[in-house]
Amino acid sequence: MERVKAPYAAMAFAAAALYAASAPASKLLLAEATPVFMASFLYLGAGIGMSFVGLLRKNFKNGHKETKLDKGDFTYVALMIVLDIIAPILLMVGLGMTTASNASLLNNFEIAATAIIAFIMFGEPVSKRLWKGIAVITAASMLLSLGEKGSLSFSLGSVFVLMAATAWGFENNCTRMLSLKDPLQVVVLKGLGSGVGSFIVAFLIGDSFPELVYVFYAMVLGFFSYGMSIWLYVYAQRGLGAARTSSYYAVAPFIGAAISYTVFRDPLSPTFLAALALMMIGSYLAAFEGFSQKK
Repeated sequence: MERVKAPYAAMAFAAAALYAASAPASKLLLAEATPVFMASFLYLGAGIGMSFVGLLRKNFKNGHKETKLDKGDFTYVALMIVLDIIAPILLMVGLGMTTASNASLLNNFEIAATAIIAFIMFGEPVSKRLWKGIAVITAASMLLSLGEKGSLSFSLGSVFVLMAATAWGFENNCTRMLSLKDPLQVVVLKGLGSGVGSFIVAFLIGDSFPELVYVFYAMVLGFFSYGMSIWLYVYAQRGLGAARTSSYYAVAPFIGAAISYTVFRDPLSPTFLAALALMMIGSYLAAFEGFSQKK
């Protein structure tokens, strides 16, 4: 790894570690809150929490001088918010139908989705090694998506998680276009916009409002797993690009799966273990020298 890239890679890994706890923790909270309200409070926690971080930042004499968002960024901001309304709702629905460890590993499909979209839409160079990683990750995702009996039918919960990962792949590339702007402003807009949007959806479909204590827990989780994680992720994209940042972020699903197994003691089926091995191989191919060095 190039020396100049090391700080950005560290940010991507830190973002992954913070996000890793979101799947198992959300699985626990889904017993007390509907998927749409959970998605809302996770992002509201990120937006409100990072707003306070912004206020604290202003108290430093040598505060950061970041480039603010302008009218030219409106399209990407709007797409980012809409996709961040859709993706977490899909994930919460999927989590309610499958195990937390299964969902954690399936989140790795976001690497493949982000890289393919970055290649097609923005021309980011992708090496043969990364294409191999994408193929292996996709194969592992398909294996994880099979029904419990290993039939050719797909698990509905897994399909929802894969749809969420694809939506986040698009969202990562929208965020990429804002990576040179103030990350704090991006995260606050993302959190408040997506949180309010999901709240409106929950209200319109008649979801029951959870007890306030669980609202608080969800918002705290959102601040760390979404707010702080996204903030670091946006910074990392400045030096790595959307696809490569996502590849370093690949450690998150494995941490999440380990936490999920520890908490829920989900049975480790032969299919899950085979998919885990494939996911590890695919993530290694993607994360290390997965990108061409062409400028």
